[in-house]
Amino acid sequence: MSPGELVRVLLRRWYVLALAVLLTAAGAYQVLRPAQSYLSTAVVVIKPPVTGNHPNQLANLQPPLAAVSYAIIQQLQSPAGEAELAAAGVHGHYKLIPRNSGTSATPRYLIPSLQVQAEQPELIAADAAVRQIVEVFGKHLQDMQAAQRIPVASRMSVDLLVPPSAAAVTGTRSRALAGVALLGTVGGVLAALWTDRLIDRRRLRRGAGPGLPRPAEDRVQAVPLPH
Repeated sequence: MSPGELVRVLLRRWYVLALAVLLTAAGAYQVLRPAQSYLSTAVVVIKPPVTGNHPNQLANLQPPLAAVSYAIIQQLQSPAGEAELAAAGVHGHYKLIPRNSGTSATPRYLIPSLQVQAEQPELIAADAAVRQIVEVFGKHLQDMQAAQRIPVASRMSVDLLVPPSAAAVTGTRSRALAGVALLGTVGGVLAALWTDRLIDRRRLRRGAGPGLPRPAEDRVQAVPLPH
């Protein structure tokens, strides 16, 4: 299709483009006035125990600390864990991100930490969701050690390294508007082309009556059978 033919099709199906403009404007309005939400973030750390004469086999070396933390994360990310968090009142979007890379002050795998995030429409609800996740995480840690019959004094514990802190979620409106405009333009042009082709096919089929030859695409060629 040449550029001239494309322009003529768009002029014929101007009403499709008008509908695309209205839908694009509605999408742009949602981008400019999004629903307010808050993202709360906290960091927890697993503290190794002072074992003394009662060693804790789950934390006798540095790497198993991170392994235990990741095992609990997998439990909470499973369907059963998601159901448990939902029963505890945690809804909406949340993330559990392991942070075991370490820094100059905390070498790698020495003190495995976990970043917990929760997004809620209200600030207080976001902080409450993060605290609830931390509480369930600590419960899983204690249950895991209790299943190994580890003495209470020798168990690992969860410490809140960075308390929950919620902030309003703000995006880049210019990028969002550019994306909506691009989708509206491409979608409008494709819809106009599809509508034009659909109408032309229906017109050809209606014009091909019983005594008139049908369009080439609707004709069935009879092929003689070999003798």
